[in-house]
Amino acid sequence: MTRKFHRTARPTPSKGRAVARAGGHLGGSGVAGSVRRTVLPSGLRVVTEAVPAVRSVTFGIWAHVGSRDETPSLNGATHYLEHLLFKGTRMRSALDISAEVDAVGGELNAFTGKEYTCYFARILDSDLPLAIDVVADMLTGSVLDPSEVAAERGVILEEIAMTEDDPGECVHDLFSHTMFGDTSLGRPVLGTVDTVQSLTRDRLAEFYASHYDPTRLVVAVAGNLDHETVVRQVSAAFDRAGALAGSGAEFAPVGPRHGQLTVRPAGRVEVVERPTEQAHLVLGLPGLSRHDERRWALGVLSAALGGSMSSRLFQEIRERRGLAYSTYSYTASFADCGLFGVYAGCRPNQVADVLKICRDELDQVVRSGLADDEVERAIGQLSGATVLGLEDTGALMHRLGKSELCWGEQLSVDDMLLRIASVTPDDIRSVARDVLGARPSLSAIGDFTDEQVSRLHDAVA
Repeated sequence: MTRKFHRTARPTPSKGRAVARAGGHLGGSGVAGSVRRTVLPSGLRVVTEAVPAVRSVTFGIWAHVGSRDETPSLNGATHYLEHLLFKGTRMRSALDISAEVDAVGGELNAFTGKEYTCYFARILDSDLPLAIDVVADMLTGSVLDPSEVAAERGVILEEIAMTEDDPGECVHDLFSHTMFGDTSLGRPVLGTVDTVQSLTRDRLAEFYASHYDPTRLVVAVAGNLDHETVVRQVSAAFDRAGALAGSGAEFAPVGPRHGQLTVRPAGRVEVVERPTEQAHLVLGLPGLSRHDERRWALGVLSAALGGSMSSRLFQEIRERRGLAYSTYSYTASFADCGLFGVYAGCRPNQVADVLKICRDELDQVVRSGLADDEVERAIGQLSGATVLGLEDTGALMHRLGKSELCWGEQLSVDDMLLRIASVTPDDIRSVARDVLGARPSLSAIGDFTDEQVSRLHDAVA
């Protein structure tokens, strides 16, 4: 079994409002087949995309819970549960879970984010009933055995240690803290050594019961499948679980997340001194929420600034100056806010030069926007990456589940490409002023002298 780790209320009755039953067509994806959606009486949503030309299926269950749902003392609970749901149910042992999927050549995996968790299996189309049964059983029937809770605690502490040994990854956690502080979005998804050690089986069980009822779950499936058959099999799998299947009443699904978290004031600097060969830097600003229509223009802007080998930052920092091996820009969007960041890894004695280039490029875009040919190239790059990134059933499943959970609707790939293609140079200038015109903040990890630390502070002055 291959596993890779990143880094609620009880069901609410629908009060007489009809819940959709039939799986209506939502339109083609532009890559594969039609998307269909059904809501079961329990509030469980099932969204599928048929891809008849393949022999595989990716089956996933998305939970409307992430690390931002944790209190400070529960930090790491969502990720802890992600591990524990592989560790045995009322019907299967941990070995049974892995062995059943391994026996048919499938892959079983999961990841935890700040606003959602996903468990999925990629499997041959003929073995889809097995994947449905195993993954649904994991999510609804976990026993959270105390011995497994204790054993997995050690595994998670090792995972935290492994992450701490990778400053190129740690700097992004540090950047979240720089921008959000000691809030649910500023704390690490994995938790800390102290919080993980303090989490008890009872607290984890309470968290599990609060966040894994059907109204907070989305089943997303892509591949060679029949929608109605999938709905019947999913319904049967959840009915077998019993405990989370509801009492016969109708329940409405939990809607997309909305929040009110704001980013901290600009110009903050956080430095972690560590004996590394490279310094790892993230220079960034508040971005846009995933509900902000300007996010399409910001995506194109990010692609032009640091999204490819022909981007401004890559060309200036790496190709022309040879100051860094890796440099890029990125956006992160949440329900109520977002981030825009520029990353670079370089030797500590070059941080001042690298940061000056980053500031100069950001300032230039704010003043002048992008040239028409840069916008056109960035649109092409982003459009191509969008389509090529959806050329397998796993990526399609990811889009289905995230779209349903985060937006409550499915935007076809054709619609996405139209939004990207409609971005104009004026849109770029406007979003650059709105997002990049503020004073940036900086997160840095490395082996710095006092003078270099001073220069880090000067870089955002």
